[in-house]
Order: sequence, then C-alpha cells, then structure tokens
Amino acid sequence: MTASSRLYASPAWPDPSDPAFVNAVAAISTGLSPLALLETLQAIEAGFGRRRKGETNGPRTMDLDIIDYKGIIRKPDALSPLELPHPRAHERDFVLAPLAEAAPGWTHPVTGRSVEALLADCPIRGARPLG
Repeated sequence: MTASSRLYASPAWPDPSDPAFVNAVAAISTGLSPLALLETLQAIEAGFGRRRKGETNGPRTMDLDIIDYKGIIRKPDALSPLELPHPRAHERDFVLAPLAEAAPGWTHPVTGRSVEALLADCPIRGARPLG
C-alpha cells in the first residue's frame, strides 16, 4: 500500500435505514493487470462473506472497487464487467472524500478534473471521518 485514507461513515443507500456504510481508499502498487486485480478483490470479498447474487446496492459485508488504474479508460465487455475509471466514483462523496485524503491532486482520467474540484461540486455530502 502506498497511501490510505481514514475510515469514513456515510448513510446507507438506497435505504438509509440500513446500517451506515464505512468507506476508505487505499492506493496500492501491483503487478496485476486490471482484470486480475478485480478477480483478486472479488475473492477477498467472497472470503468476507460477500455473495454477488441478490439485491443490487443492498447491504453487503464488503465492497472493494477499483477507482482508477494508471489512468486507463476501459469499457465493460463480454469478458469482464470492469469499467475504468469507476463509472460513478466522481459522483459519490463517500469515494471522493477519502480519495482526496489518500491521493490529493488525483485527476479523473475522463473529465480531467481534480478530486478536490469533484468533491466541491458533489451534490450529496454525507461522508464523515470516523475517529
């Protein structure tokens, strides 16, 4: 790991009556390809009890996402659902707040905007640092 954020709490979505989500960002260095990294992250999720069948956006034990991978822009295809950069990260303060902490100055590969500018324009601001 090359950098990481603090833990952040954010209201559960789509049902805010569910337990709050806990979010963080880590910057890592890896020799894995983006697809191999995705497979590794999904194996870690499974090890923590994550089951991928069922309710979309429902409560889950763990959700590990790749936000950016060396600025690569990739659309999903028949072999993999992986989209880079993460298609909604720039709209979510629970991603942007810890991302700004772990990778200040990061620039979105598609929009060219900094994480700080994206966070400032984010319409929903419910993420709060824990501790």
